[in-house]
Amino acid sequence: MHEPVRILQVLGRLDRGGAETMIMNLYRRIDRSRIQFDFVIHTTDTCEYSEEVLSLGGRIYSMRPFRGAGVIGYRRQWRTFFANHPELVIVHGHMRSTASIYLAEAQRAGIKTIAHSHNTSSGKGVSAFVKNVLQRSIADHADRLLACSRGSGEWLYGPEKCVEARFAVLPNGIDCARFTFDLKDREETRRRLGISSGQTVVLHIGRMEVQKNQAFLLKIADALMKRGGSVEGGEPSYVFLLCGEGPMEPMLQEQAAKLGLSDDVRFLGVRDDIPHLMNAADLMVFPSLFEGLPVTLVEAQASGLPVVMSDTITDEVIMTDLVTKAPMPGTVEDWITKIDAVTARIGEPSKAQTAGDACDNARQKYAAKIASYGYDVSGTAKWLTDYYLGLL
Repeated sequence: MHEPVRILQVLGRLDRGGAETMIMNLYRRIDRSRIQFDFVIHTTDTCEYSEEVLSLGGRIYSMRPFRGAGVIGYRRQWRTFFANHPELVIVHGHMRSTASIYLAEAQRAGIKTIAHSHNTSSGKGVSAFVKNVLQRSIADHADRLLACSRGSGEWLYGPEKCVEARFAVLPNGIDCARFTFDLKDREETRRRLGISSGQTVVLHIGRMEVQKNQAFLLKIADALMKRGGSVEGGEPSYVFLLCGEGPMEPMLQEQAAKLGLSDDVRFLGVRDDIPHLMNAADLMVFPSLFEGLPVTLVEAQASGLPVVMSDTITDEVIMTDLVTKAPMPGTVEDWITKIDAVTARIGEPSKAQTAGDACDNARQKYAAKIASYGYDVSGTAKWLTDYYLGLL
């Protein structure tokens, strides 16, 4: 029996971020008798996916992070790593900031290389400037170029590279069956969270960092709560559920407290029950400053959940009539106008629930719609298997 081909995935961490979740979705479905993943991460921490990776037969290696002037040391540790691991045949790089270094070292060791773009900006400031400089030559050190969207590819590699045969878009595949709407689960999840049938639940999922712009979301929450309104029983009309962790979390919690939103905005941390929360929600608000193609928005549409998102996000993510764009930068009033229009269209949650099977069927149809666009992970896992083996 032949040993599986070992592919090295290069990431910053193994937590529940967009790129990490996409890779784990694929890893669970890929034929591991033919393809096996190993991981290099730039931390010694035990991460959220670490245990699962090991249970699936993967190996995890820690690399010292790149520190500005330490190019020689960073390059040397990769050179040593590849010399010690001749079993690796492909390096799939998701961490773009230093990809021009580790992909070049992989090629030097005779290993095939894949660069993968998951974003459309490096942000702002000194660190963004350094990343932009480092990533200029990524395409020169990659045998194949992947991206989560056309726009993400053009941003990282340049439009001229995205017409080459070595470029392809790999959809951020999800388990569509897992995200199919379930009315009974909606009722149970809302009961468990202490949310009444008449309250409108606004969901946000994302790492708490500047890019995701949760500070603006809190301003929206503040304006909606100040507008007043309550449902039967006296509860406020809106409940906000924020999922994720990150460096901005303490500041965001402090901001929420100062605005008097501690009871109305719930910080739920990192969750493994996202499909249940999407069932329970009535609306997702996604005010990111920039994105590649967020897998969270694919999941939301599969669950039949309406979305209000920044107009900075690629239109490639819009696969249903559930998505409404709002300006970014824009005013709180701009966004509330969009949110009001969406909530008016979907009606009160209590009315939707009394429709019973009609509500169930209305939201269930979207999972099949998303799958028809090639976003079901069973299809993307098969595509990626063929892609890896074709590269060899």
